[in-house]
Amino acid sequence: MEYTSLRFEREGHVAVLTLERPERLNALSAALRDEILAAMEEVRSDDTIRAAVLTGAGRGFCSGVDLMGGGAATGDDRPQPDQEAMLDELGWVGRQALAVYGMDKPTIAAVNGVAAGAGMSLALACDLRVGQPGTRFRTVFLERNLSPDSGMSYFLPRIVGYSRAADLIFTSRDLGAEEAYRMGLLDRLVDEGEVVASAVAVADQMSALPPVAMRSAKRVLQHNMEVDLREALVYESAGLNFARKARNDARESGASFREKRPAHFTGT
Repeated sequence: MEYTSLRFEREGHVAVLTLERPERLNALSAALRDEILAAMEEVRSDDTIRAAVLTGAGRGFCSGVDLMGGGAATGDDRPQPDQEAMLDELGWVGRQALAVYGMDKPTIAAVNGVAAGAGMSLALACDLRVGQPGTRFRTVFLERNLSPDSGMSYFLPRIVGYSRAADLIFTSRDLGAEEAYRMGLLDRLVDEGEVVASAVAVADQMSALPPVAMRSAKRVLQHNMEVDLREALVYESAGLNFARKARNDARESGASFREKRPAHFTGT
């Protein structure tokens, strides 16, 4: 696909997806929203891609919905929806959350600047977040007379706990990089200017491991956050069976261990 508001690059087995509207702090226009969904589908369907890094061009990660540039129409400006749209329970905010969180390959947000509103939710939907001193989060929704959407009410309390999520949502205060790292919202805090390279390095570590087993592990981890121990153990057993279907990688795992050498996994 040809992208106009997003840059899709490859670094080995890692896809680097850069939101590319720096003049608007990468605010989510209708076009950019569609391209995020398309890019996530491209990552999902390409077996040579084993992990994805999401970041923003310029000095921001994503400032949320573009209220000035066609990101959100309201009132009489909103086009009359067709019946399919009228019956859509999720809307674009739900589809974005599902596309990123539902990706069964590792996703890492390289949060290079402000991440606000739906842009913060986009970072939260990723498996990990890497930040730098200039990284800043803000929930924003209540400032706009809105309750949280785009998955924030689901992701944030699971990452930082209920009371901290309530603090951030109910006050809509700025959250800097150091505090975000202390509370676990950022998983890595690196030097200014190193955020994308560091995120790619983490993605490279993940990409060196067996890709089918990795995808199975992510499915198991996400599923087992929501179930009791017995169901979790049953799902773990099912996950093992998926991983074993990559027979060449199973053999390579044993051979590399016996021969005391780095493994080379192919996903077959």
